[in-house]
Amino acid sequence: MHQEIRFCTAADGTSIAYATIGDGPPLVKAPHWLTHLEYEAESVLWRHWLQELSRDHQFLRLDQRGCGLSDRNVDNLSFEAYVSDLETVVDAAGFERFPLFGASQGGAVAIEYAFRHPERVTQLVLFGAFAHLPRSSSLAERGALDTLIREGWGRDDPAYRHILTSRFMPTASQEEWQSFNHLQRVSTTGEIVVRTLAANAAIDVTARLARLSVPTLVLHSVDDQLVPFSAGRTLAAMIPNARLVPLESPNHWLLAGEPAWQTFLSEVRAFLDAGSGDEKAATAQPTTMAGLSPREIEVIRLVAAGRSNPEIAKELFITRNTVQNHVSSILIKTNLANRAQAAVYATEHGLV
Repeated sequence: MHQEIRFCTAADGTSIAYATIGDGPPLVKAPHWLTHLEYEAESVLWRHWLQELSRDHQFLRLDQRGCGLSDRNVDNLSFEAYVSDLETVVDAAGFERFPLFGASQGGAVAIEYAFRHPERVTQLVLFGAFAHLPRSSSLAERGALDTLIREGWGRDDPAYRHILTSRFMPTASQEEWQSFNHLQRVSTTGEIVVRTLAANAAIDVTARLARLSVPTLVLHSVDDQLVPFSAGRTLAAMIPNARLVPLESPNHWLLAGEPAWQTFLSEVRAFLDAGSGDEKAATAQPTTMAGLSPREIEVIRLVAAGRSNPEIAKELFITRNTVQNHVSSILIKTNLANRAQAAVYATEHGLV
């Protein structure tokens, strides 16, 4: 199993490591914590994921800032930085359109990216993900856990790291537990873990869900000990036309030998295969709405709602120049003269 590891530089100068493995159309995994590109290729916990997800795709994943081969001594560990790093990596890899896979914390990153760039994401797969992580402990318990992590994370004795291992995969074998304990230690430091947990607790992409326009598959372990099944159910309920697949497992990270892993694979493959067929059909036939891209449709809706270019830029997290380029493209494609006519066009076509 050969992978190619490369590096790119984020907007704030942070070095981000990413790897591609396999051939075929791209499949991108959003970043999340506790990863190490080199170690994962040999890990009993990751090997089956890499083998299967790269079987029919060029599978791209990255080490989140603070983890693995990416820079660890960074000032900015924030959700916004994670999303920006994903934008930087897919641009560096040269990927234009691709399915996006988000697991655990990476699910929220994938949701935000798909919201900002619907023209680039063909499908969204969310596993063990959440829009907002419900508080499961008191401030006192949170502080105690932070102290244990800071003091014991790097020690030879894995007792402190067992706290997370037992919640990530309660049915794991001794070998799998040892592998995850080692991954925790080599992937990052206790201080980064504490800061990452704080950043994760602040994530909330709930407002994005109803506005997603990407075909979405949600998979979640029914007895997940880390992120409750209700979080996956919320995603499927709020994302338009999303489908929920319950997995009979207590594990937050699926193990190679459990039946839920095979269910996961069959569902994801069927979903991605159906999407690739839709993509080919869309390429072969004229598109509706005068050939407007998903992002242009988003822009024309906001134009019809009376938003100015600065307001649209702020709402879609893009620059004013980008908004102006989209508006110009819309007018050319629809053969309209101005924004007022574009607003009428959007209304007539049921976009408002």
